[in-house]
Amino acid sequence: MKLSIVIVNYNVEHFLEQCLRSVYTALEGIDGEVWVVDNNSVDGSLAMLEKKFPQAKVIANKENVGFARANNQAIRQSKAEYVLLLNPDTIVEPDTFSKCLDFMDRTPDAGGLGVKMLNGNGEFLPESKRGLPVPSVAFYKIFGLSKLFPKSRKFGAYHLTYLSPDEIHSVDVLAGAFMLMRKSVLDQVGLLDEDYFMYGEDIDLSYRITKGGYKNYYFPETRIIHYKGESTKKSSVNYVYVFYNAMRIFANKHFSQKNAKLFNWLITVAIWFRASLALLSRFFKAILLPLIDFAVIYGGVYALSIYWEVNILMARNSSFPDIYHKVFIPLYILIWIISMACYGGYRKPFSAVKANKGILIGTVIILLIYALLPETYRFSRAVTILGAMWTILVINLIRYIMRRFNIGSTLFGGKDKRRIAVIGQGEEAARVAALVRVVNRKCDFIGIVRSNDEQEAAENNFQQLGQIDQLQDIISIYHINEVVFCSKDIPADNIISLMTQLQECQVEYKIAPEESDSIIGSNNINTYDEIYGVHVNSITKASNRRKKRAFDIIVSLLLLLFLVFDLWFVKRKKNFIHNIFEVLKGKKSWVGCQKTDEGENLPELRPGVLYPTDAFTFSQADPSLIHKVNVLYLQDYSVLTDLNILYRGFRDLGR
Repeated sequence: MKLSIVIVNYNVEHFLEQCLRSVYTALEGIDGEVWVVDNNSVDGSLAMLEKKFPQAKVIANKENVGFARANNQAIRQSKAEYVLLLNPDTIVEPDTFSKCLDFMDRTPDAGGLGVKMLNGNGEFLPESKRGLPVPSVAFYKIFGLSKLFPKSRKFGAYHLTYLSPDEIHSVDVLAGAFMLMRKSVLDQVGLLDEDYFMYGEDIDLSYRITKGGYKNYYFPETRIIHYKGESTKKSSVNYVYVFYNAMRIFANKHFSQKNAKLFNWLITVAIWFRASLALLSRFFKAILLPLIDFAVIYGGVYALSIYWEVNILMARNSSFPDIYHKVFIPLYILIWIISMACYGGYRKPFSAVKANKGILIGTVIILLIYALLPETYRFSRAVTILGAMWTILVINLIRYIMRRFNIGSTLFGGKDKRRIAVIGQGEEAARVAALVRVVNRKCDFIGIVRSNDEQEAAENNFQQLGQIDQLQDIISIYHINEVVFCSKDIPADNIISLMTQLQECQVEYKIAPEESDSIIGSNNINTYDEIYGVHVNSITKASNRRKKRAFDIIVSLLLLLFLVFDLWFVKRKKNFIHNIFEVLKGKKSWVGCQKTDEGENLPELRPGVLYPTDAFTFSQADPSLIHKVNVLYLQDYSVLTDLNILYRGFRDLGR
């Protein structure tokens, strides 16, 4: 056997599925096997493997044994000449394995090999090639000198940034996301060190390969997508500790006592330095908006107090003392801000109702305190009330400006409306576009780009934008900000090439695996909101059942109220009136599932006048597609979805 591929999985079902599809495509014509070691996942990974990849050899652990031990379990049972350690959050090109094996066969001094890695946006990942983290290299990395002088052999030694990413090089360290090694070399130098739970084991094994007399090669003639990339979680305190603790284990094992002590001192400094930066960053991000609010509110209330003093108090031979401006006004503002925070005014997404409610409660608290103060400290109820009105105005105005100019967009619960181009052909492109529309209500526009130049009749209501060689112009003309590739119609190497070519377009990329209800995207495996796959708001929830029934009753009453106007637009008018009363009596619902042979296990709902597929107006809908749309509708129920279906299918309310 030529190649054994080992993949360790932990709760990344959708990424694993997409990875395996690319792996089996790349394995065609190669005598190989695939091992998946699951570290006690709870997300349905094992069921997916059994259903979709029965040919894979699966080791199902009853606990999370870590990356090193899990890989070793499969390596010990593998029989091939070469072993590849591959992360589940990767996609390989169709010729990745053949090119890598060919290079290894003609390079006898190669003990290990890594490839060019791109993140989910098609950008080169610097960890594709790394140097050994000796104390000096670690120092330059920890304190940012490697970023300041990337072309320097001295300062850029951590990621070998002075070496071209497009040329083959001998390197010190391979990335654990893709490590191709000779089995004979592993038998000689040993397997992964199980003292490492996560991080560092790839450095340790790479170092032992070079100590055994072999070379590690960076091989850029093939590429993979690695979604994890330089993810934002790397600024977390926990990551800093786990990563640098792995470096400490490496130093104690391989460096001299003197160098190990120096390295451990550097690691301790790094942990405190990076952890402090992470905490400070979070702290300043948390207080920045309240500080802006405080400053703007204070400016307005101070101006109000001066106006009141000049026009009202001076006429009575009175004025505000300094303590009012320096102590009392800041205290009032603090009460407003704290009260607003307590009522959710700073939670995401921003809610004007919660913020205004908090300010009003804060005003009541201030007035109660005012009533309890001695007469000499009761300065002005009028300025307090006017200040509360100013606070409400300015809080909402600041949020409006932030939203208008896309400042701090996460405060508003995610990104703006998406304009999406689905690249594929025929039924598959229509299926993926329908999936995106059903589960992503933030979608403002969906169009289909043909993956080849074959003309085809439009079988759905999605706009046909052109073909794939026009993609750059399509992105510009239609203001596309997200591109979804259908992996059934486009090979992985073509997808990677397009992502690389279109980097300047500043769009996001996602990939829709064949026969899957998930669409994988983002630069980060931990960003689950970037996976279109719905399992969170089932119609079976009692609250959703009540919402659906309330929706049916309200819509029926409104249709009755405006019946004279409705009849102009609805087909089968008599049946439409009959349906209104059937829904009011609870015998029907305005939206229900369309029956198919595959729908035996779906929850029981009232018969629907309209169906989820009415949102798409398919001329001919495949039963399996109808079933999938039904499942998505039931899994992620929303009144807004019912409204959308009602709007699109209004003419058929007499069905």
